[in-house]
Amino acid sequence: MKISTKFRYGLRAMLDLSLSQQDHPILVQSIAERQQLSKKYLENLLIALKSAGLVRSVRGAKGGYLLAKKPEDITIEAIATALEGPMLLADCAGDSHSCARAEECATQELWADMTNALVDIMRNKTLADIVARSRELAAKQGGMYYI
Repeated sequence: MKISTKFRYGLRAMLDLSLSQQDHPILVQSIAERQQLSKKYLENLLIALKSAGLVRSVRGAKGGYLLAKKPEDITIEAIATALEGPMLLADCAGDSHSCARAEECATQELWADMTNALVDIMRNKTLADIVARSRELAAKQGGMYYI
């Protein structure tokens, strides 16, 4: 089981926006270059994040993207849900009625427990936690990481 590229890249984009958070929007091209991502793919991720109210866009010559909320108010779960939809390891983990075998299935509870554990971790970690860790790692490498 792997975390999707969509979620990993979207989280990297949100981290980049947090680390570069200034009074002016950040160009998609700048984020794409720093994160070594395709600009077109990144634009699609940012549209989904914007639809979820996590980022906002500014049009025009000095346009780009900004966080719509403070990093401490953005959970990892919110980012994942914006990009992937509900966090379910199996369809039946969120709705036992989605499976005709639910009443006789010995694994449904396992999938629900595993999903709940994952969601709990993601709900209790914020973008600010990831930013703090990024800065710790940068400091260990001999300098602060600024964008």
